[in-house]
Amino acid sequence: QEKPSRLSAALFGEDCEISHEQVYELLKYAALGKSHNATQPSWCHIYHQSHLAGVVVIVLHEMSQLHFYKFYLQFKHLRRVFRHRFILPPSSANFLANLYGSEANLNPQNTARDSTSTSSQCATNSSDLQRDPIIQKYGEEKRGLTRYTLTLEELKKNDYPMKGSRGCEGYMYTECDQQRTDSSPLFGLDCEMCLTAKGNEVTRVSLVDAQGRCLLSELVKPESPVVNYRTRFSGITRKLLLPVKTKLADIQTRLKRMLPHDAVLVGHSLNADLQALQMIHPSVIDTSLLFARNEGRRFKLKFLAKAVLGKEIQCEQKIGHDPTEDARAALELAQFFIEQGPAKVAELNLEMLLTTERLTEMSPNKSALQLQQNTVQRGQNGPPQLSRSCFLDCLQKTGQKPLLLGRQEPDSSGMCQGNLSSSNKQILQQALKDVPLSTFSIVQFSLDPEHVAPHLLARIGEKVRIKLTDMLTIYAGPFDESFCLKTVKKEFGRCGPIQSLTVLTETYQPYVCIQYEVLEAAQLAVESLNGAEVAGSCIKVQRPVTGTMLDCDVLIKELELDIENEGVIYVAGLKKSLTETDLQEEFSQLKDLQALFLPRDLQSGKHRNCCFLKFLKPESAVDALQVINQWAVTGSRLRSRKALAPGHLQRWIWQMEHSNKKQRGDILSVEKEQESNFEQELRKKLKKLDQRIRKLYRRLQNNTLCVVLFPGVN
Repeated sequence: QEKPSRLSAALFGEDCEISHEQVYELLKYAALGKSHNATQPSWCHIYHQSHLAGVVVIVLHEMSQLHFYKFYLQFKHLRRVFRHRFILPPSSANFLANLYGSEANLNPQNTARDSTSTSSQCATNSSDLQRDPIIQKYGEEKRGLTRYTLTLEELKKNDYPMKGSRGCEGYMYTECDQQRTDSSPLFGLDCEMCLTAKGNEVTRVSLVDAQGRCLLSELVKPESPVVNYRTRFSGITRKLLLPVKTKLADIQTRLKRMLPHDAVLVGHSLNADLQALQMIHPSVIDTSLLFARNEGRRFKLKFLAKAVLGKEIQCEQKIGHDPTEDARAALELAQFFIEQGPAKVAELNLEMLLTTERLTEMSPNKSALQLQQNTVQRGQNGPPQLSRSCFLDCLQKTGQKPLLLGRQEPDSSGMCQGNLSSSNKQILQQALKDVPLSTFSIVQFSLDPEHVAPHLLARIGEKVRIKLTDMLTIYAGPFDESFCLKTVKKEFGRCGPIQSLTVLTETYQPYVCIQYEVLEAAQLAVESLNGAEVAGSCIKVQRPVTGTMLDCDVLIKELELDIENEGVIYVAGLKKSLTETDLQEEFSQLKDLQALFLPRDLQSGKHRNCCFLKFLKPESAVDALQVINQWAVTGSRLRSRKALAPGHLQRWIWQMEHSNKKQRGDILSVEKEQESNFEQELRKKLKKLDQRIRKLYRRLQNNTLCVVLFPGVN
């Protein structure tokens, strides 16, 4: 019996954006296999490629994520059948040209290569480099170390202990006030902490100099009783700390004495170490921020050491992390960045390396050595380049004729031109007949020109924003006149991160209006606090009653059934001080836990008080919900429910909420009747389109890879 082909993708949460290059990687390998230099995609894994019956790409021209979520209920087939969903960035050139991997020659009849393809490729690579967050933050020019020390604003934003800051009373100041220069000495610092009755307390400290020599490696006795030694990560045990006499004050004094007045401390998320040490130092390089990522996300030290330095640290064979090893790794990463400059670091293409590493962990056929070898090659030769040979030509050479159907057919010059004689209905009829007989097909559907008018789409965008805001908002009350607002905020905050809280006094008794940052939090508040006693009052919790919210319950139910959310649960009420490592340990007893996603504020980069857990099996997610809710019965702060919104939707909601208000105000006014007719007609069109995709999908042979693209208009 033939093994079924399947696609596995390791991206979860906010990491679900892929490039056009990565789509090309996927389609090329699916179509050609290991012949014609095609290799497994860097960001996902196709199992049993040789058993694939075919590849079908359905392009929905002029349609974007806006259409998908505005008319979510109409896309019944798409949201229930297609297991993986990813964001594509805007396409700078012709979308199909990017997709095929060639700026020219889209015509399968013509196999000649365009001489300008190499220069086009270089321009694209340069453009990709300019979009790299490292280049956007630091520019391409190589600078000295003072360019990379954190500014006062960055120190404050990332919770570094500072003079006069709240909670830093009694902290020791290193008095390293001498002006820094590019020749100031670097020191690597790292601490291991245990959880005590007081919170995180230092149990081991390491300091290394610029040559990597260990200047200090000391165990420290916590002041308060230890609640959790975190042995798996810290390596600390009760037995190890029993004979220790060194106290935090001793370490503070030694560190202050050892550091010269122009010292620059280097570490990975060094704010946590300095907070635990209760020390203030004015000049630091934080490698978790130095190797910048988009939207506040950060690379782990273990990954950076492997990808940039080719070093294995924090090995699973060892019990706990070695702070001297971690301090040295952070120091060497900073030195590499300063010596090589931002452009060379950006060329390493760390985002692609990260997805490769995740897939290496998933696939038993790939070794860590392979990733290391790839890393070295990238370091020497710049970012990895895919062959730009149009794989449709390769298919032709193997006797497989690609099928191209739709309104944008390639002409003899290779560029797409309009062919308005074919309707979506005619395209479907042709596809039902020809696609099952082809090994590679591209089927293109389009909207009528009147359905892509910018002012009408702008109004749809504004309606989606309003609806999302309403879904994130709840009203609670009535409360007594003298109710405690702090108690209310604390109770509702256990459901998830609050964006705003307003007291309404226009009513006979006070009510509160709370807008959450995630859909799950608002839904959890409605489910768990409606009818509950809060701040001494029995309250009602409800969403706004507006015309757009009449189908809210239906939408929530369908979001729960969305295949993207299968096996994913939402957990709220977390302490903000907990790291991803802490949470992995806390939830380690949950069966079949595959991944953990800890959302961050996209402006500050700080962790939220909630997370998403993804399980290998849906039934394991159901079991986990029962376990966590049982913890709540026994006094735990945690609350949980099924996930409603994939990570990319969370980010999109944030973007909609923070879109330019002036731009929203400038949206052209449209006659109500015209707008209503337009929307009603578009709803019917998209529902019909979903049905057409369903018909085509049902006609496909088993083991066919099917990809649907919403390229949008910008």
